[in-house]
Amino acid sequence: MRELLLDGSPEPALERPYDILALLGDRNTLARAASFVVEEAGTQAELADYRRLRRDVFVHEQGLFDGHDLDDRDADPRTLVLVAKDAAGTVLGGVRLGPVADGPDLGWWAGGRLVVAPGARGPWGIGAALVRAACARAEAEGVLRFDATVQVRSEPLFRRLGWRSVRPVEVADTPHTLMRWPIGRIAAQAAVKSALGPLLAGLREPAARARRQDPVGGALSGARAALGGGGFVGDDGAPVPGTDVIAACDAIVPSMVERDPDWAGWCAVLVNVNDLAAMGASPLGLLDAVGARDAAHAARVLDGLARAARAYDVPVLGGHTQLGVPAALSVTALGRTARPVPGGGGRPGHEVRLTADLGGGWRAGYRGRQWDSTSHRRTAELRAMTGAVAAARPAAAKDVSMAGIAGTLGMLAEAGGCRAVLDVAAVPRPPEATVGDWLTCFPGYAMLTADGPGAPPLPAGPATGAVCGALTTGEGVGLRWPDGEITEAVASGVTGMGAA
Repeated sequence: MRELLLDGSPEPALERPYDILALLGDRNTLARAASFVVEEAGTQAELADYRRLRRDVFVHEQGLFDGHDLDDRDADPRTLVLVAKDAAGTVLGGVRLGPVADGPDLGWWAGGRLVVAPGARGPWGIGAALVRAACARAEAEGVLRFDATVQVRSEPLFRRLGWRSVRPVEVADTPHTLMRWPIGRIAAQAAVKSALGPLLAGLREPAARARRQDPVGGALSGARAALGGGGFVGDDGAPVPGTDVIAACDAIVPSMVERDPDWAGWCAVLVNVNDLAAMGASPLGLLDAVGARDAAHAARVLDGLARAARAYDVPVLGGHTQLGVPAALSVTALGRTARPVPGGGGRPGHEVRLTADLGGGWRAGYRGRQWDSTSHRRTAELRAMTGAVAAARPAAAKDVSMAGIAGTLGMLAEAGGCRAVLDVAAVPRPPEATVGDWLTCFPGYAMLTADGPGAPPLPAGPATGAVCGALTTGEGVGLRWPDGEITEAVASGVTGMGAA
C-alpha cells in the first residue's frame, strides 16, 4: 500500500531523497522554486565550462578581448569561482572573486568576469543571483572592501542590488564603472555602543550642575567622580577623586558565563587588568560578583578567575557569590597611578599605534570573534605587556575591547574630538586571522595609542607594535588601502559621549 503525502496525494515513486516541500505537499512553493543553484565551482570541468562561457561572451560576442580573457587573477589559487547550474548540472553562468593583488590578503577583494549564457538570460535572474552570492561569500571570507568594474550597461542592475558607483574607468578600451559593495561589518559592531551617550546623560548632568554651582570648591570633587570627570569621560577606568587610585569594572556576556564558565572567569580578570593598563595603572586587586545556577557552575567560573589572577599576579580582595540564579559575572579592578593616561588625549596630527600580542590562536568555539593571546603566557610576559603604557606614557591609550580594533579606535578618536584613519596594510595581524575578523574581534591583549610623530614604541614584551594610522580633523574612522583610497568604516562618533 502506498503512503499518502500531507495533502492527500499518493507518495511519488522516486529513488532520490524527497524535498521536504514535496513531502509537505507544498506544490505552489515548489512551482516557484528557482530552476538553478549557485555554488562554488567544484571540479575542473565546471571551471572549464565557466571559462568557455567567458570566451564565448567576452571574446566572440562582445569583442572585448582577442583570443581569450584570462589574466593573473585566474592563476591565483585564492581566486574563487561561483557558478550557476541547472538541474542537469549544466553551467549557465559564473563569476569570480578574490584578492585584488599578490601578497598578503588585506581584505580587499574584487569581483569580475560575470557572465551568463545567452540562452539563460532574462527572467531567471541568474546574473543578479551570482552577484548576490559573490557579495555574501566575500563578507564570509572577512573582506572589508569589495569592488567590481562593471560595464556601463550593467550599472543599473548593480545599483538595484545595493552597489554604489565610485568613478568611471576603462577596461579593454571599453567604458566601465568602478562600483563598490557597502560592507557594514565594522559600523554595525560600533553601532551597538551608539546608545551610550544618551543612556548615560542622566549620570553626567549632576556633574555638570555641580561644576556650574561651585566650579572651584568642594562640589568639584563630586563632579570629577561622575563618569571619570573632565578629561576621562568614557575612559577605560575612572580616577577616584583625591587619590591616586583608578577603578575599572567590566561585566562578561551572560551567555558566555553560561556556556564557557572557566574562560569567562579568565576573561573577567583579563579585561579589567587591561583597562587599568590602558591608563598606566598598576593593579592592586579585584572584587568579583558571581551569579550561578549551582555551586558546580560557580566553581568553574571562580576557577578560571583564580587562574587568571595568579597568572597576572593580582589578588582577589573579595566579592559576592549568589547561587540559584541565572549566570552572571562582573569584576571591579583597583589600580594605582599618580599620572593616569587618558583615552581622550589624542589630537589631529598624532600617529596611531597598535601594540598587540599575535601569539596564541582563536579560542575554541569563538573562531573569528575571540583571539586567545594570554592563557599561554607567563606572568613576566603578561606584566611586561600590561606595564607598557605606564612605561611609554603616550598622549592617549585605550585597550581594544569588544568593539574591536576599528571600533575602539573610533572611541579613542571621539574622546579626543578627532577622526582616525587606519592604514590597513600596516596593522599588525596574525596570519591565521582575516582582516575583517581581526579588526572586529576581541584580541586578548591589544593597545591603541596616539602620540606625536616619532614617539617611542610601547615596551610590551612579546607583543608586536607598529604605527598604523593617524588622527585627523573630523569624526569617525576611515580605512586607508594600498591604492590610497579611504573607505568609511565608522561615519561618526562611536558612543555619542563626545570629547572627554
